Formats: sequence, C-alpha cells, structure tokens
Amino acid sequence: MKTYPIPMVPGPVRVPAEVLAAYQQDYGSADLEPEFLDLYNQTEANLKKIFATQSQVVIQSGEGMAALWSALKSCILPGERVLSIATGLFGDGIADMARSIGAEVRVVEISYDQTISDWIAVERAVEEFRPKMITVVHCETPSGTLNPLAELGQIKREHGVPLLYADVVSSLGGTPVLTDEWSIDLALGGTQKCLSAPPCLAFLTVSPTAWQIIERVNYSGYDALLPFQNAQKDFYFPYTPYWHGLAALYAATNLLLAEGLEQSIARHRRVADECRTALAAAGLKLYPAPGAILSPTISAVKVPVGLSWADLDRKLRAKGLVVGGNYGPLAGKVFRLGHMGTQADSALVKQAVAVIRRVLL
Repeated sequence: MKTYPIPMVPGPVRVPAEVLAAYQQDYGSADLEPEFLDLYNQTEANLKKIFATQSQVVIQSGEGMAALWSALKSCILPGERVLSIATGLFGDGIADMARSIGAEVRVVEISYDQTISDWIAVERAVEEFRPKMITVVHCETPSGTLNPLAELGQIKREHGVPLLYADVVSSLGGTPVLTDEWSIDLALGGTQKCLSAPPCLAFLTVSPTAWQIIERVNYSGYDALLPFQNAQKDFYFPYTPYWHGLAALYAATNLLLAEGLEQSIARHRRVADECRTALAAAGLKLYPAPGAILSPTISAVKVPVGLSWADLDRKLRAKGLVVGGNYGPLAGKVFRLGHMGTQADSALVKQAVAVIRRVLL
C-alpha cells in the first residue's frame, strides 16, 4: 500500500499539500536562472534560523545520509582520529563510516537505552585520544532518545578539539538545536523528518573552522563540500541542482517558521507527552531506561511479550496504522511511533494509540 490513514512512521513523514505543490511547477535550468539562486539563498536564510547559526548552510541533493558522508569525507583524512559517542545504532554507524574512509576511530559506547550522562568518561576519552573530530547523534531514532549536546560542546572547546559533528536529522525543528551556542561545526540535517518534506535533500551547517579544514583536506568526490564554499557567490554549483526539491524545502521551512520555531518545539513536546501517557495507559512500556532523555520527536516501545513484531505490524496495518520497526539488536524487540513534523498531531496520536489498544485486546 502506498499510504495509510494513520501514518506514524518516524520519517519520511506525511507531506503537507503546500509542500507537495512545489512539484507542480515546471522549473527551468537551475544552472542558468537567477531565480534558482534567489530561492537557494532564501532557503539557506530560513535554515540558519532553524539551526540557530550564523554559519553557512550547504544544501545538497540526496536524503540525510548524504550530509553524514559528505561531512566525514570532506574533513577527515586516512589515519586521522575520530572519537564517536555512540548511544545507538546511528552512533555506531557513524563510527563505521569513519573507519571505512581510513580514520582511526575510538568509540565511547553507551547502552542503546541510555543517553550521555557520564561526562567524566567522555572528557577522559577526549584527553587520552586527542581526536580531530567528535561525532554524536542528537536524536537516536531507533532508541527514541535525545542526547544533551551543550556539555559536549563545552568539552570540545576546553580541549581544543577542532570539529564537533552532530547528526540532528531527527531532531531539527522538533526540539532546540543551538548550533553556534553548542559549538557544533557540522550540524547535519534532512528534509523528511520534522520539516515534513520528501526525502530529497540533505543540508548541513559548516563553521569557519570546518571550512579551513575542508580546504586542507581538498576532497573532490561527488559529495564534496568544498565546491559549495563559493557556489552562491560564483553562481556555480558542482552538479545540476534539484530545483523542485529546493522549492519543496523552502515551502517546508516557511511553514515551520510561520508556526514559529518555539511553538513547533512546544507542540512536539506536548504531543510526545500525550503519546507516552496513552501508551502507558494501554499497558505498553517504553524502550529507554529510567533516567534516559526521551526525544520529543519519537517514541520507542517494547514489543509486548508473547507477540511477534511481524504479527503486530500486520495487525496494525490491517487497521490502517503504520509504525516503524527497528534494526540491528533492536529488530523485532522495539517498534517506533514518529510524532514528528506533521505527525506531531494530538488527534493522529490518539487514533494511533486507539488502534494499538484494539489490537492488543
């Protein structure tokens, strides 16, 4: 089935009509028309507000993973040190990505049902390993958790770590992301989560320090960041830009800013609380351990004992509800409700939990 009446997958989320309307326009060549550059600049200005940054924001074709790869390959040379703070599947995945490009990687492993709390251990790892880059995931989508980043930024500053790389794909727009205040050099985002656009573009902030490092590394692959450094000034992009996708992203950022960033964050927090209260009333248990910080954009729920995930998924879909399964060690054990973007909606969550209750009766 293409769509379900009650969509609660944690991305791609349901896309509003105002964003889909961007695809109804027949655009010219983005390489030639000044209107494209105007649109790119306006979209970047919107993203800067959402990221809370003064740094340049690069917008690339591809979904969120494109930004994750681009930032690593543009900043890290073989043999250079990367310290990955891993509290879940994506944290460990970024460590694997860094290894694949030849980096020397050390991982601070934290249980998947926890969030960063032992800052002494993190600081000790930074002191001992002396990395060029620290990587971290803000919202670990498979776990439904949210890592605090302000303290990590402070450690980065105090120990002179050149780069802090943060995956904010599933948090941006749904919870505060204070890029400059938290000293994040590379904040990595995507369109299909809280911004409620199709999975068509990736974008990331690039600090002045990051640009200096990118120049020295001089990576020249298709996903390289360096060609974007002066792309707007020179009106010369490294490949044919995706005009339709940019128009959709611009519409999505306009909708978010029209609502108000603070209002959007408050809506996500309120709906998350409503969802978890209803899940508890239905006898379900969240995956994160007591004391872990819960993400306001997603709830990770333990599959009830005695019921397989495949059976639960089939029964939910039969009643019009689609939620997310899971991956790796959480596969078959934890499912997820994505109350992010358009799906951070009280009525939608109420319908979803009502279906779950009926299935479990």
